[in-house]
Amino acid sequence: MTTSPYMPKNDDDRADLLEHIVATLPKYITLLEINAQDFDELQADSAAFRYALQTMGIMQAHSQSWTATKNQLRDGSIGGDSWPVIPTLPQPIAAMVKPGIISRLSALAARIKTHRNYTTAIGYDLWLIGGEQKIDPTSWKPVLSIYLQAGHPVIAWAKGKASALEIWVDRADSNNFVLLAVNTEPNTNDTTPLPPAGSSAVWKYKAIYRLHDQPVGQWSNVISIAVGV
Repeated sequence: MTTSPYMPKNDDDRADLLEHIVATLPKYITLLEINAQDFDELQADSAAFRYALQTMGIMQAHSQSWTATKNQLRDGSIGGDSWPVIPTLPQPIAAMVKPGIISRLSALAARIKTHRNYTTAIGYDLWLIGGEQKIDPTSWKPVLSIYLQAGHPVIAWAKGKASALEIWVDRADSNNFVLLAVNTEPNTNDTTPLPPAGSSAVWKYKAIYRLHDQPVGQWSNVISIAVGV
């Protein structure tokens, strides 16, 4: 019987594979004779690759804001009177690793699949056999970043395998967090009227992923930004 390649073609799915192996491999470490150094390297690779993808998405979104600001300055279109705010990067910052994450993953997978104790059941459990794999959305947690465009907040986020993102906002108006939007595509512009001239406020945001119209996973960290300044 032939199977399709286990290694995904896009980087988001590769990050998912790394995270899945990190979460699943511990129960097979003794059986497959995986040493602590190899597992520690796999964990570091997984964290670094996911961090690189998240940060890249945030910076790409921020680049769009700077492009819009540049065009407004050049063409005289209506826009804000301040530079875009530098985005907040995900925390904690992952440790840098040496190049070759996917090569190391492939080498580890080859070792596992040629080990005398390896079985097809283990291969399926570790996602090392191609085909449809089960996705566990309970671990999904959005990573948000925020900046101003024309004075209004833009919440930057990545979609991943979720159907949508549910975003809530606290405008420091005694209403606590209220639903802002459910978006199916990044990013999210908050076009709510800004505080009156001469006043300012700090708006806070949090979000959770949706799958099949239901919230899944964990809430993001709360982020905030000053508006009306």
